[in-house]
Formats: sequence, C-alpha cells, structure tokens
Amino acid sequence: MNTIRLRTPFEVGDVPLAEYPRPQFARDSYKTLNGYWDYAVFNRNDGFPGWQGKILVPFSPESLLSGLPEGMQIMPDDVLCYRLKFDVEQSFLKAHTFLHFDAVDCVCTVTLNDCELGTHVGGYTAFTFDVSSAIKVGTNVLEVVVTDPSDTSYHSRGKQRINHGGIWYTPQSGIWQSVWMESVPATYLKDMTILPDIDRDKLIVKLDIEGNAQSADVVIMDGNKLLKAHKCFGDTAVIDFDGYELWSPENPKLYDLAVKVGDDIVRSYFGMRKFSVITDRKGYRRLALNNKPYFHTGVLDQGYWSDGMLTPPSNAALEYDVKLVKSMGFNMIRKHIKIEPMRWYYHCDKEGILVWQDMVSGGSKYNFLAIGALPFIGIHVKDNHYKFFARADEEGRREYVNEMTETVKRLKNCVSLAVWVPFNEGWGQFDSVEITKQLRTLDNTRIIDSVSGWNDQGKDSSQLKSLHVYFKPVRLPNDKRCIVLSEFGGFSLPTEDHMFSPNKLFGYKMFKTPEKFAEAYEKLYEKQIIPLIAKGLSATVYTQVSDVEEEINGLVTYDRRIVKLPRDLARKINSKLVL
Repeated sequence: MNTIRLRTPFEVGDVPLAEYPRPQFARDSYKTLNGYWDYAVFNRNDGFPGWQGKILVPFSPESLLSGLPEGMQIMPDDVLCYRLKFDVEQSFLKAHTFLHFDAVDCVCTVTLNDCELGTHVGGYTAFTFDVSSAIKVGTNVLEVVVTDPSDTSYHSRGKQRINHGGIWYTPQSGIWQSVWMESVPATYLKDMTILPDIDRDKLIVKLDIEGNAQSADVVIMDGNKLLKAHKCFGDTAVIDFDGYELWSPENPKLYDLAVKVGDDIVRSYFGMRKFSVITDRKGYRRLALNNKPYFHTGVLDQGYWSDGMLTPPSNAALEYDVKLVKSMGFNMIRKHIKIEPMRWYYHCDKEGILVWQDMVSGGSKYNFLAIGALPFIGIHVKDNHYKFFARADEEGRREYVNEMTETVKRLKNCVSLAVWVPFNEGWGQFDSVEITKQLRTLDNTRIIDSVSGWNDQGKDSSQLKSLHVYFKPVRLPNDKRCIVLSEFGGFSLPTEDHMFSPNKLFGYKMFKTPEKFAEAYEKLYEKQIIPLIAKGLSATVYTQVSDVEEEINGLVTYDRRIVKLPRDLARKINSKLVL
C-alpha cells in the first residue's frame, strides 16, 4: 500500500515537548529526559545486536518524527531497547527522586545504573519509579526494554491494529509520552484531589501527604490577588469560597491553587463548576452544567498526528487542535479511545472545552457479530458473555479495571472533564452495570456514558442513552434517560496532497468539492439535528476533528494544514445547538 509521510507545520526541536508535562500538579523541580536516545530492535529469539542508532523520544519508532527508517514496525516477537546517558547535579537531588514515564506501549522493564526498577504493563497509563537509591551525581545510564503484542493480546490498544485500514490505524510501540524526573523533600505532597462544591460555596482539597507533616498551607489566588489562605490540619481542607465566577465554556474562569507541605510546594488550579443530569420543564432528562440544562455540541477526536502518530509534535500542536475546535463554535471534545498528555487537558480547561473521556479499549480479537452486526438488527447480548465480547481472559478484565482506576486518578482534577465513557461499540465490553458502579465509586462528580453506541445494557448500565448514527436518519428512541448522539456525521472530503493513502480512502459519505461538503454538513444539522433538541436530544458528537490515515472524515486534514469546513459556517450552526 502506497502511503505518504505527511509533516505537520509544528516545530519539534532536539528536545521535544520540553514544557512541564503536568500543569495540574506542578513543582519547580523538573528535569526532562526527552531527546535523542540509543535504540535497538531485534527478534526475541535472537541476541542483542548492539545499539543501532538514535531515536527521538517520545516519538514511537513507527512515527516519522522518531527519525527511524520509514516502514519501521515493531512486531509482537520483537524487542525494542532504549538507552539514555544523562547527568545529574547534586543540587537537583533531595530526599526522594522520582522517574516518570507518561506512557510506554505496552510492556516495559526499566533499569537505572544496572538496578532494575520494575516492570509496567499497559500502553496508555503513566507510571513512576522512586529512584532515590539508584540515581547518582554525575552520569547515569537509563535503559528501557519494551515488547508490544499490539492486537494479538488482550491488553488495551485503542485503535491500533497490525492489519490496519479503515477505522483501525497503524500500531505503534515504545515510549510515546514524556519521560521526566523530579526530586522532593522527605515530607511531600504525594497526591491531591480538588473538589469544587458550588452548591455549598466551598472548595474541598483532599491531601495525600507522605512523611511527617503537622499541617499544610492551602492558598487560592486570582492572578496576583490573594483570595484565601487556609491552614489544614489533617488530610482534608474544606474552604469557604464565595464571590467566585463559575467556570463554563463561555467563561473558562480558573483560579490558582498552591499547597505547601513542609518545604514541598505544589501548584495547581481549579474551576468552580458542576456536572449533572437533571429534568427540564418539559420532563426531558438533560445534561446540566452548574445546575442548568446545557447542550454539549461536540466533535470526536482520535488525537492522531501525521508525523507523530499518537504523540503530538509539540505543545503548540496540542493547543492548535483545542483552539481550532473552539473557533468553530464547538463546546466539547470526545477524546476517543486515547489518554492524552496532561497538557492537552490543561488547554481544554483554559480554553473552555468540555471533555468526554473514553477509556482505552482492549480484549482479544473482536467478534463482528458483537460489535457490528447484531446491534443493527436490534439484538443485544448481555455483556457477561465474555467470549462473545472478546473478554474471556480474566487477567485482561482485571487489567481494564486497574487502568480505569489509574485513568480516573490521573485525570480527576481536570476542570473540563465532564463525562466518562467506559466502553465504545462493544469493543472489549464486559459487565458494564458493575463497571459503572465501580466508576461512580471512583468519581461521583462526573456523568457516565457507560456504553457508547450500542450493546446498551439498560438504565443501570449508564446515565445516558448513547446513539451512534451514520447511515440512516437520526431518530430518538423512547427512553427516559438523557439521550445523546455520541457519534454521527463522518462526512468525507478528499484533499489532494494532504492524504496519507490517496489510493485507499475510507469515509461514511464522500464529497468531491468543499462546497458540496459544506452544503451537506449544514443540511445534516438543519434538517435532522437541530429539530431533535426540542424533542429531548441533549448532546451531539460529530465525527471528527482530523483525518487519520485512510479515514478522511476530519474537519481538518491529517497534517493540520487545511481546514475543510468554513469556521464561520460551523459557528453559525453550532450557535443554534442550545437549550
């Protein structure tokens, strides 16, 4: 298959994505390890061949930006090795030093200075090692050994498939998010949970403190203006907070937050907002923001880049996508089967874009009857039939629950995150009623769209009735839950010189000219979508932000160089999607 390696317009540099990677929990202590590492790839049955060259971390070897030969593909029997030599000064080291990997696909073992730190499984979740006893002043040697079964195993993989094409994309492996270090005192803030309570005009901050601390100082700022200074004795600060501005897409007001525990200082931010489902005056269940019905007009986002694949080329690239969506009048992004770098969520918080966050799908080879055929003729199978839903592996089910827990813990303080989406279209779905209960225990401040698309397990499995409609007119079902159109559209416009696979295109409906594309897009909303709002429709998610490989149904090309739909037209249409 002939493909074209498209470059985005964003500059990368020798140390990519060097900005502090975690704005929701920031310290002054920071050392990025992104940059050029040694690498080697070999079959697991062969011996180590020696280091073969340099790879630009955090870009996967399959990506253009990695610098590796075109066509590189890590297969299930391959071993991918990394090595980095880096220097550490005495002034950097405190009582505890942590080594962070924001994502490595899929199984990796990490060694520092010949000391094995441990093994991590899971290609989308972050992990950390305490390297205090292994790190030293001067030159250090960090090694990472990775294997990736891709879609030959039950591990979470998202849209990756070795035999890729259509809605399934080229698999990628290895380090694909930032690697970095920080060092903290003996007593430090390990974690915190920020809970705005607009009903009681309070801010609740739950502190997880490591070490011997008698108290913690919590400070709230609005720019340079001090609003609150609270001394917390114990693990929970309950702060009276009134006179604030509510956060919303129309007014994405953020307040700065700092917590001091001994000599450790962590900076964060928050927004005063509330997500819920309420009944409107006509008896329809509606998504609500700050206790008022609020229509979510959204767009699906796979988070793929033509040169970085799952990895954005730069922070500017992350910001570009969020601002593009905002400029077109959307107020929501459904982050589809991917966990983004934390800075992406920061941009959503700052710009005022609601986020629907999918959990990453896994399981063995999907059964077409489960994910495609039977739901279309109205046959729904109970999702405790594990083999039918490609979830026969008990370890795979446990792994999903663990990763769901880790995802919630990582993203819990993102202001914009409004909805959790555990399962999509039956991909690796199982026990959705129980999963919803567990998820609500982990986080009862967000809405849950448990089963997006089909294979709905009834009112106990989800707060929302979630529809995917592409090939027929949209009709609302007779359901007492809040009804959302969580995927639709998918209109496609081929764009010469900006396509990954010009000879093999995928889309739900093709148009030959920008004019015909825009005309059809407007007609779809005006004739089908807008009239349904008065009949109970509470959210829409158009497919999708960008083209991805063969799939050319994006509002912008895969290389982010051509916006296909006029922004003023999109804004005009989206302005009508209100309650």
